[in-house]
Amino acid sequence: MRTDFHIRPSRLYLGLMLALMYLPILFVIVYSFNASKQSAVWSGFTLDWYRELFRDRSMFEALRNSLVLGLLSSCAAGAVGTLAAVGLARAKLFGGEAMAFLSTLPIMAPEIILGMVFLAFFSLIGLPFGMLTLVIAHTAFSIPYVFLMVKARLAGLDKSLAEAAKDLGASEARAFWDITLPLILPAIVSGMLLAFAMSFDDVIISVFVTGVDTNTLPIKIYSQIKTGVTPKTNALCTLLFFAAAALGLLSAWAGSPRVQYKRTQ
Repeated sequence: MRTDFHIRPSRLYLGLMLALMYLPILFVIVYSFNASKQSAVWSGFTLDWYRELFRDRSMFEALRNSLVLGLLSSCAAGAVGTLAAVGLARAKLFGGEAMAFLSTLPIMAPEIILGMVFLAFFSLIGLPFGMLTLVIAHTAFSIPYVFLMVKARLAGLDKSLAEAAKDLGASEARAFWDITLPLILPAIVSGMLLAFAMSFDDVIISVFVTGVDTNTLPIKIYSQIKTGVTPKTNALCTLLFFAAAALGLLSAWAGSPRVQYKRTQ
């Protein structure tokens, strides 16, 4: 009996891409349990680096700052991005597509350019660098993520639903609150979760706009890498990876058509 083992080029390409993306992450996870201080030398399994990580108060202070920063910036981006998408969809302004394109520029612009722009702007207006400048900067580059998701959701909505509510006597605000908002809420939540993830792991822009007394977790990790990566850093990166993966799965679930269909019932 002859068996032919034929691997399709598409599957080979997919396997190669997955290996390139996840093998480095796998090595970081494995070496977070390494007993040796040298990340490149395996000398046994241990949980000491996780214990040392949880005893590091400065690390958890930076984590708290990152969580507060991500929460504030994602909420602000959710409100502004949603209003921008709804307003642009209803206004039917001349050059609306150009305005939509301009709204997505922070995604396409290099982060180092955005960081220099924010640095120059905050210095010009005399705003002290710290948590406030971080929130403003992170909100600015997070808005397009919410805007694009809500805009795409609005494009697929049946406009007759809101029009029917208005024909039955509902005001513009009531029709939006009772009809449009529940339908676009999964897209808003999905965009906010993505904005939170992007804010949480940002380094480049944060370096330009942070203050001396304000430290975020990515900046602290970056400063530790300069002096040498230890298994404690690997342990922290492992926890961050699983947290980001959980946020990504939650964002995908919130924006799935099945969830959106259940909310309409």
